[in-house]
This record gives sequence, C-alpha cells and structure tokens, in this order.
Amino acid sequence: MSTLLHLDSVEAGYRDLVAVRDVSLEVRAGEVVSLIGSNGAGKTTTLRAITGLLPVRRGRIHFEGERIDGRASAQVVARGIAHVPEGRQLFPTLTVRENLELGGRDRRARAQGLEDVFALFPRLREREGQLAGTLSGGEQQMCAIGRGLMARPKLLLLDEPSLGLAPVMVTLIFENLRAINARGTTILLVEQNVPRALALSDRGYVIENGRIVLDGPRVELQQNPHIKRAYLGL
Repeated sequence: MSTLLHLDSVEAGYRDLVAVRDVSLEVRAGEVVSLIGSNGAGKTTTLRAITGLLPVRRGRIHFEGERIDGRASAQVVARGIAHVPEGRQLFPTLTVRENLELGGRDRRARAQGLEDVFALFPRLREREGQLAGTLSGGEQQMCAIGRGLMARPKLLLLDEPSLGLAPVMVTLIFENLRAINARGTTILLVEQNVPRALALSDRGYVIENGRIVLDGPRVELQQNPHIKRAYLGL
C-alpha cells in the first residue's frame, strides 16, 4: 500500500506550550490507523496540526507525497482530508440537511453526497429536516461524520467519535466506520475506547506526553504489556 499521510518529526502547540514534539507517523492508503493515549497526551493537537488548524513549528507533513504543513485548512480539505472534531461541533440551529450540505465543497456533487450519507446513516434521512441541536448524541455524531464525508475525503480524521455515547450507539458508530473504510476511505482515528479502536485498526500509535512511544500492528499492540496495563485495564 502507498503512503497517504506522513508526519516527520512534527512539533506543534499553543502559544508558549509545546503539546507535541518529534511526532512521526504514517498512514497508508486503505488503512485504519489509531492514535491512542491519555487525555492531554497530544492526540487532538496532532490532528489539528495535520489539518492546518495549528501551525507546525518544526517538522514536515506530506499528503500523497506533497507537503501540506503551512497550508490553510481550506487548502488541506481541498487536497482530500476531512476532520470530524471532538464534540461534533454541529450548528444546532440548522437542520441535519443544512449541516451536511455545509460539508460539501462541490455544489454539483452535493445531491449524490447526501444520498451516500443517507444510505450509510438511514436515521439521518429520517431526521433531515430536524434541527441538529435536538438530535440525540449518537445522531449528532452520525451527522458530524456525515458532514465530513460530504467532502468526499481520501483521508478521514476522527477525534473521539464514541465520546459520551451509550454502548449500543458506540457499537453502531464503529460498524459505520468499518463500512466507511470498506468503501475506500482511509481513517486516522483518535479514540478513548482503546479496545474498540484497536479492534477496528490495522495499526496503531501510542502517544504519551506529546511523543510517540509505541507503534505497531493491531495484534502486537493488543498483546503489549504496557498497553494492557495502561489502556486495557488488564
């Protein structure tokens, strides 16, 4: 598989705070890759650096062989990367359909994009005229993921998609993510539910205190004593 995304010794942060340093990772086309770690470890900062929401202070980010660090977030999206942020960040006073349409960059492709999202999330079709702020947490997460898919991304970045959801809804969301990947979309996943994340993933990276400390195939990480102790409660 070809390398889709490559981070090389990336450093990023907020004002005087360096949140991640010397982060190197790669995501190959067609994979699901997890980035796991405790709260404050640097997971969200890494995603924000990839999408241009935070400046990269050192290092480089390449997407499909082209350097994208230093580009505006709109340019990063146009290259084929969509970011579903933690907390969903929908527009609560807009309808489901309106929120989804905001994710579509090409107006001519919006109709087909909506049909694709509704086929994946039938519940959103039922709720398309409903205000997003009145949806359940799981429905809001579906809408947030659907909005990301409206850009027809090659790479989908997901930040804590199961946060605050009931177990039955977590199962449904992860089934949807598997289906999204099976349709050809590569996924970089940040997720607090480490067992779920690793079960879905081909490979994973562990970030602690802003640095990558472990990486490897899913099975290798699932069997790693540090992962078992720190993240799986075993």
